[in-house]
Amino acid sequence: MAYRDFQHFLEQLEAKGELKRIKEPLSPYLEITEVADRVMKSDGPALLIENPVGAPHRLSTPDPMSAVMNHPSIHPDAAPMGVHTYGIPVAINTMGSRRRMSLALGVEDFEEHGERLRELLKPEMPKGARQLGRKLMSLLQEAKGVPPKETSNAKCQEVVMQGEDVDLTQLPILTCWPEDGGPFITLPLVFTNDPNTGKRNIGMYRIQLYDRNTTGMHWQMHKTGMRHMEEAGAKKKPIEACVVLGGDPAITFSAISPLPPGIDELLFAGFLRRERVPVVKAKTVDIMVPADAEIVLEGFVNPEERRLEGPFGDHTGYYSLADQFPVFHVTCVTQRQKPVYPATIVGVPPMEDGWMGKAVERIFMPLIQMTVPEIVDMNLPVAACFHNVAFVSIRKKYPGHAYKVMNAIWGLGQLAFTKMVYVFDEDCDVQNLDEVLFRLGANCDPGRDVLVSKGPIDQLDHASQGMGFGGKIGFDCTHKWPGENGFHRDYPKIIRMSEDVRRHIDEMWPKLGL
Repeated sequence: MAYRDFQHFLEQLEAKGELKRIKEPLSPYLEITEVADRVMKSDGPALLIENPVGAPHRLSTPDPMSAVMNHPSIHPDAAPMGVHTYGIPVAINTMGSRRRMSLALGVEDFEEHGERLRELLKPEMPKGARQLGRKLMSLLQEAKGVPPKETSNAKCQEVVMQGEDVDLTQLPILTCWPEDGGPFITLPLVFTNDPNTGKRNIGMYRIQLYDRNTTGMHWQMHKTGMRHMEEAGAKKKPIEACVVLGGDPAITFSAISPLPPGIDELLFAGFLRRERVPVVKAKTVDIMVPADAEIVLEGFVNPEERRLEGPFGDHTGYYSLADQFPVFHVTCVTQRQKPVYPATIVGVPPMEDGWMGKAVERIFMPLIQMTVPEIVDMNLPVAACFHNVAFVSIRKKYPGHAYKVMNAIWGLGQLAFTKMVYVFDEDCDVQNLDEVLFRLGANCDPGRDVLVSKGPIDQLDHASQGMGFGGKIGFDCTHKWPGENGFHRDYPKIIRMSEDVRRHIDEMWPKLGL
């Protein structure tokens, strides 16, 4: 199903017993994080915090090097006296379980979308005119609900604030962890257009609040937003941007999806929701935004301008260190009459983003297998922050096949950031950690079955030898073939019971009283 907007999604969560309303006043400064962290780690519900309160956000100083040290999240005692009631509820952990992540994408289980992709990507030609007709009708039905559609009925523009009326400190933006450099918008959809082609990009990049109309823009070196800004800089022009909060969660998921080049995130959102995304032109910049968003920040980034951004308690479980990043100047804020502020937190896993990442892994498996067809399954463990470790099972066909797959993974989109790749035979369940460890210990000789390489690494990886560049390692955990990589002994068989005995005991089992 397609949701009318973010609040419609929350209504559905509540109707299904997946949302808990919190009426007790909670502060966006650390308190909401502590509550959400406990709930996430105990597999708890989505939360709607109805009464966020606290000392008003202090405006940072003009000196970017001293901005962090003068923020109340470092010196809370220096915050202005008085308690501020934000008047905007905060929704968090809305996708923090397999059930809620599936509901966010309008299905009983998010792997259904992976099967839809698999059907669309099937390469074989239909047999006969009737099968061809059914295939074409199916493709047309899928395509009909895909492209975004422009509308004049925009809930996200019920309230418009420009100039001196813009004041981001009135939003319940979270200061998540004690050593964060300030409040951060943690679930933003950042819209930019390619200055050369006009092609839209939607990414999710954290946004640090500096003052009432200025924020950081955490465009990392490998991200499309950074490419757009660099192209604008080559033309000596600023890059326009919109930061969108809320909307159908399918759009949020599309922003974090590793889409192939040329695939528009709103097209993919339309595919997921089986309905076109309504969009409207922003008030002060030439960007189309989801018409049913909760809040939209409009503005621009000067390519030459940088400011200290961070530290930030990140999905790695460590603080990412402060560094110089682009600055977003907000020219206009539009919103619904009664918006809800969507948020998440990241930190030591497991967190809400674990289920968002798992949905990405399962839904995009058909695309991975289309490029590397010998892959049977893949597990990117949540505890390893996804990009650190990959367990992969393959249909091994020749000596050294595992090494071919390692190199393919290191050349495949965002999987290129994977630091450690473990390759197993197809009969290994890579979703089962006990089986993975058994096979790893049994079949991998560290002096023989290891491939060390170098390449791009997630910019947030603090252990790498340089920012965005570091080492990678692959482990061949498959059964070895004669002569493979210097192995010349007989390779033993794994212990298995005879199938006829298994079937016989299966039939007897109810009688055994066990």
